[in-house]
Amino acid sequence: MENADNLLQVQHLEKSYGSQQTLFDVNFNCQTGRIIGLVGANGAGKTTIMRAILGLIRYDGTIFMNQAQLSFNHNQQPDQIGSLIETPGLYPYLTGREHLKLFLNPLKSNSQHITQLITDFRLEKFIDLKTKKYSLGMKQKLGIALAFLNQPQLIILDEPLNGLDAQATRDLRALITKTSATGVTFLISSHILSELQRLADDVIVIQKGRVVKQTTMSKLLDQSQHRLHLKTNDDHQAEELLRAAHYIVSFEDGLLIELTPDKTVETVVQLMAKHQLAIQDMRHLDDNLETAILKMIDEPEAQNA
Repeated sequence: MENADNLLQVQHLEKSYGSQQTLFDVNFNCQTGRIIGLVGANGAGKTTIMRAILGLIRYDGTIFMNQAQLSFNHNQQPDQIGSLIETPGLYPYLTGREHLKLFLNPLKSNSQHITQLITDFRLEKFIDLKTKKYSLGMKQKLGIALAFLNQPQLIILDEPLNGLDAQATRDLRALITKTSATGVTFLISSHILSELQRLADDVIVIQKGRVVKQTTMSKLLDQSQHRLHLKTNDDHQAEELLRAAHYIVSFEDGLLIELTPDKTVETVVQLMAKHQLAIQDMRHLDDNLETAILKMIDEPEAQNA
């Protein structure tokens, strides 16, 4: 996915803790204005990659943002990256509003932007309370707001949905989508794959410290299995007809039919009509992101896109 619009480039990234290597030749790009989902099992290396980008750990390899190289403890572009890694680091005796004012860069943002963030994240009810009184959800919302604070070009969010209720999750999804439309790039790790499926443009799959796939969300889902659940007035006859026509069929409270480019819903309907079988129920059963990822990481020879 090489592209002149790449905001972030990670090249040959490796990381070891003592004798244990956790990242192996990690390579990927993040394009400007895209929402990228970083997915993989617990311990796959997602948070380590994010910490390396932020210059929080030493590593081997190179990371470029806007073609400028980033390095450990010497980030050339600190106000161009906003982040929430693991849990928000908050001062218990400061209020939420005081946190926003403390971390505000006047060259990048202003008090009006703070007011807008308070509205966007629905912080009004607790923004002037000391954060020692905050619940997990309150802390999470403030931590994400801080990531947005100085209007960065890249926002990195590690498990941002932790502690958020359904309304806050919808609000965050809408805000990320709106912000990415202005050209801001997002790199997001989340174990809630159903939400990531609705949000991400691109997907990077990490398995045991290696990138096994980088592709778009639409391509990944297009490559997934597409099936049709069918019930007729005579399922046994329908099964015989479908098998004779070389469909892959299984019997599961009706018929489960694998669809292909030449074996479509339309051809199934035509076959049933030709033999005067009445369709009583018909539903698409397409794989979701979770199923696609699990199938991919179970493959012994997973290859990059």
